[in-house]
Amino acid sequence: MRVLLLGASGMVGGGALVECLEDDRVERVVALGRSSTGRTHPRLDEIVHRDLFDPRPIADRLGGLDACLYCLGVSSAGMSEAAYRRVTVELTEAILGAALEASPGLTICFVSGAGTDRDGASRMMWARVKGEAERYVLGLPTPAYVFRPGFIQPVKGVRSKTRMYRVLYAGLAPVVPLLRSVLPRALTTTEELGRAMLRVAVERPEQTTFEQRDIVELGRAI
Repeated sequence: MRVLLLGASGMVGGGALVECLEDDRVERVVALGRSSTGRTHPRLDEIVHRDLFDPRPIADRLGGLDACLYCLGVSSAGMSEAAYRRVTVELTEAILGAALEASPGLTICFVSGAGTDRDGASRMMWARVKGEAERYVLGLPTPAYVFRPGFIQPVKGVRSKTRMYRVLYAGLAPVVPLLRSVLPRALTTTEELGRAMLRVAVERPEQTTFEQRDIVELGRAI
């Protein structure tokens, strides 16, 4: 399987990259992003492209791929709805449009978030905008899946790029094993999320939206 990975320099995408490189079913990973992951691997092909809204200059490198793990995302804190929609919906449309043109039939695994509102009725701006992105992804003429994780614990050396989150994860690390033993489906890890996406990309199940508990079960079942 040849995988296109978006967001590999971030925490969620970095976790997915680790799982791709550890999975023998993945013969090639094309990591597309604005910055380098800093990793080298025989099966890793990095594309650093500053303007992801215009993927046309690198479109010829997006052909022959089987699956796309879309892990790009930003916090809506301090952003206007228009600005958040641009990086959440319009960027998704630009990248996936180019990817599907180069690799028709591409299986898409899109990371959204717990609490996303696909009906557009939520009072929370981020939930409505994420819901719009989900509707776009699930409406594409190709196998497409949405993942809605809640709390994600970084593992295997993966770190958040945001200092506040790094401090939070470090502070919670000692109690995470207890939380997992008491509430085994209340949180997931970057490992489980990455594995869950790869499993869905291979198996293409009928279910198209995966909540936190689904992600945990899929990720642990491998």
